[in-house]
Amino acid sequence: MQKIKEKSIEAFLILCASITVFTTLGIIVILSIETFQFFREVSVFEFFTGTEWTPLFAIKKYGILPLVAGTLLTTLIAIAVALPLGLTIAVYLNEYADQRLKAVIKPLLEILAAIPTVVYGFFALTFVTPVLQKIIPSLSGFNALSAGLVMGVMIIPYVSSLSEDALSAVPKSLREAAYGMGSTRLQTAFKVMLPAASSGVIVSVILAISRAIGETMIVAVAAGQEPKFTFNPLQSIETITTYIVQVSMGDVPQNSLEFRSIFAAGITLFGLTFILNNISYWMKQKYQQKYE
Repeated sequence: MQKIKEKSIEAFLILCASITVFTTLGIIVILSIETFQFFREVSVFEFFTGTEWTPLFAIKKYGILPLVAGTLLTTLIAIAVALPLGLTIAVYLNEYADQRLKAVIKPLLEILAAIPTVVYGFFALTFVTPVLQKIIPSLSGFNALSAGLVMGVMIIPYVSSLSEDALSAVPKSLREAAYGMGSTRLQTAFKVMLPAASSGVIVSVILAISRAIGETMIVAVAAGQEPKFTFNPLQSIETITTYIVQVSMGDVPQNSLEFRSIFAAGITLFGLTFILNNISYWMKQKYQQKYE
């Protein structure tokens, strides 16, 4: 009887684990089938090297680079905000804050990740953009800068919380040895603890980058819907996710070439996040081996 229970529990656990695998495979299959149909009419070379993206215009161009550029631009701005702030918060919580303060601050930080992203989008459009326009008069009403800045605030918990967990997992003996050698608290934090926790910190940063790449509503509301091949943060841009939302609103007939373009854009986005996830796994393994 005990063996039957154990086998049943094992089968249930395998089923739960398989759901994620089959879901991922299903997404890949659907994207691949529709993308194959798309590339029967559009050149793969044109798609990956073209600098014009106008599937909904009279003269149709299918170069994905403007959408990729817009996605990377907002992501770079977001990481430029989230990385220093997130790491500073993680070091403060781990090295300086007492347990009572840490128990209050950490949950409050994680609330940032729970706020609906459409709220962030309207905050960027109605508050951040007007403030920035007072500083930069040439700033467009829809722009990559305000969307990226607010997106950076949104992903701070991904960096700070996971990095703090990685710092907490470092053996106390390392900290005590650094203090014994005469290191200050600041030197211990940045020259001993952070390098020792580098695998977890890097994974948290790449997870935050993946989250920023897949963000939809902030860029849809605040960044505009103009696919431009530019890295100027003061201009309006369009990201891959924004374009998918735009086409999915229902104005484009299904099974048309324009509709299939969202699957080609989607598999490109899937490829970007897949590469990032593999990089994070490789770097985690590398740094774990280095510090073992």
